[in-house]
Amino acid sequence: MRIDKMLANIGYGSRKEVKKLLKDGSVVVNDKVIKDSKQHVDPESDVVTVNGEVVEYKEFIYLMMNKPPGVISATEDNHDETVIDLLEFEDQVFQPFPVGRLDKDTEGLLLITNDGQLSHRLLSPKKHVPKKYFAVIEGVVTSEDGDAFKSGVTLDDGYMTKPAELTILKSGETSDIELTITEGKFHQVKRMFEAVGKRVMYLKRLTMGPLKLDDSLELGEYRELTEEEIEQLMTYEVK
Repeated sequence: MRIDKMLANIGYGSRKEVKKLLKDGSVVVNDKVIKDSKQHVDPESDVVTVNGEVVEYKEFIYLMMNKPPGVISATEDNHDETVIDLLEFEDQVFQPFPVGRLDKDTEGLLLITNDGQLSHRLLSPKKHVPKKYFAVIEGVVTSEDGDAFKSGVTLDDGYMTKPAELTILKSGETSDIELTITEGKFHQVKRMFEAVGKRVMYLKRLTMGPLKLDDSLELGEYRELTEEEIEQLMTYEVK
């Protein structure tokens, strides 16, 4: 990989700014000052420093965010704040994107990465990756609703959902539930409850495949995935 491309990729500035760093003698590779922007380096084996600081290169970034309400799951928007806007600059330079979407008013687990292959695998309709949600529902949720979801319900556009698993945590004027679905249609959880005559008042995603929301993350906070979590995602197969 060219040294200018490597440094630009991890946030040391534009190609022009990186060339200035090189020209100034600020970049050292394996104890040798490098001024040629076309110089090739191996990020895995070469030791690169900029102004004396060792550069840690990584191709992919994997972030877990506790998405807050009012923020949209997109890379950019002309009107609303996006989940990418919440990232630190050093993470934005990797040009990551959200894996799937959470509605603007929905909270919880959102995976953000620049690994397109992983994203495709997790979102592919053929994979049926389960996603668990916690929701507060207006009205009494019954076992009959659970039976309906297990069989699949017809949404407002005529689509029949795949089987889903409903767990009733509390039932009353408002009901607390957990719902696990294996697809990701637009506003799916809300539309499923509308199909049985009820309304979602609050919605939060708890899991996506093997990945579970870190309870220590406040709304709007995020962290890098651990090596174990990345490995789980890479090797995950739906049973």
